[in-house]
Amino acid sequence: MAPIRILTLNVNAGFDIARRRFVLPALRDAVRGVDADVVLLQEVLGRHSGHARRHQQWPDEAQHEYLAHALWPHHAYGRNAVFDEGEQGNALLSRFAITTVRNRDVSIAGHESRGLLHAQLRLPGADLHVICTHLGLLERHRRHQLSLLRTIMREEIPDDAPLVVAGDFNDWRGHGHKLLQQCGLDEAFHVHTGRLARTFPARRPLLPLDRIYFRNATVRSAEILSSRPWSHLSDHAGLVAELALSQLHGK
Repeated sequence: MAPIRILTLNVNAGFDIARRRFVLPALRDAVRGVDADVVLLQEVLGRHSGHARRHQQWPDEAQHEYLAHALWPHHAYGRNAVFDEGEQGNALLSRFAITTVRNRDVSIAGHESRGLLHAQLRLPGADLHVICTHLGLLERHRRHQLSLLRTIMREEIPDDAPLVVAGDFNDWRGHGHKLLQQCGLDEAFHVHTGRLARTFPARRPLLPLDRIYFRNATVRSAEILSSRPWSHLSDHAGLVAELALSQLHGK
């Protein structure tokens, strides 16, 4: 089958780097221009009554549904945080049918809510597993969350199934990267360029927070989306990679 394009982006709730300017309409245009087959999103607002009152262009539907409109017929949302005016989580947009979805709460009590959104996609001749991640800010929290991720991989995903694990890992020191390599995962930019992509802050990326990991695939291309308009559409730069699935897990 043809290679698939994967895009991951922390959308910063649809606001610019300072969270002052609502940019979701421009972000939708930019995301559409990537022509990705699968899009993984973090910090997506399912609803927010306060922003809806203040911003005329605020969509009636959830942000991931607004972004998916007309181009990605299949989508899933995993709620991670609930607050007075709304809720926030991870989301997945797909050109391929989503056959199963499960959202895992990997939050640490007393700290920001985090989740792992695991979906299985039906591709021609293959079942692709995709996990959208948003990990914690503290090293010990990330170690615990990555341990849960390893459990999911071991117990729920066949060894020969194509797998993509992508999102915001908050792993600026790279300790989590080593743990994921030990699990048999490769990272698209590390394979393609020899180092992890710097994605934060978007206008002058210094820290490698966002990643696209994979198993049973090869990298055809990888790109950091950090120039205009991307540098003004979130606090994170986006990442896009083209992967060729090398081992197909049958129907």
